[in-house]
Amino acid sequence: MRESGEDYLEAILTLEHEHKAVRLTDIALHLGVTKPSVNRAMKVLQADGYIHQESYGTIELTPKGRLKAAQVFRRHTVLTTFLSSILGVDSETAEAEACRMEHVLSSDTMERLSAFVENSKTQP
Repeated sequence: MRESGEDYLEAILTLEHEHKAVRLTDIALHLGVTKPSVNRAMKVLQADGYIHQESYGTIELTPKGRLKAAQVFRRHTVLTTFLSSILGVDSETAEAEACRMEHVLSSDTMERLSAFVENSKTQP
């Protein structure tokens, strides 16, 4: 899956917590992209089995999509925490850089980084 697809899935997951129903417009506003861009992405994500959307209706994650979105969200959260809380990077920069980094780190590196972040929370 491409980075942009992961970003869309993460946005849908995030928006589900803010809205009862996620619409194309919500995603466009959240990500700062155009509605036609979101529409194209939703067609790809639906074809790949990550979302379900009736014609011009609300967007829902499938179980496959929810799992992938949760994985991306976890990576993003761990990286943001590491950059801001441990390295002292300002929150805006940490957020932006975590968003880019979450797509390129290996699973092994992410697991090690996650363990490091968790250990740093329990130790002074």
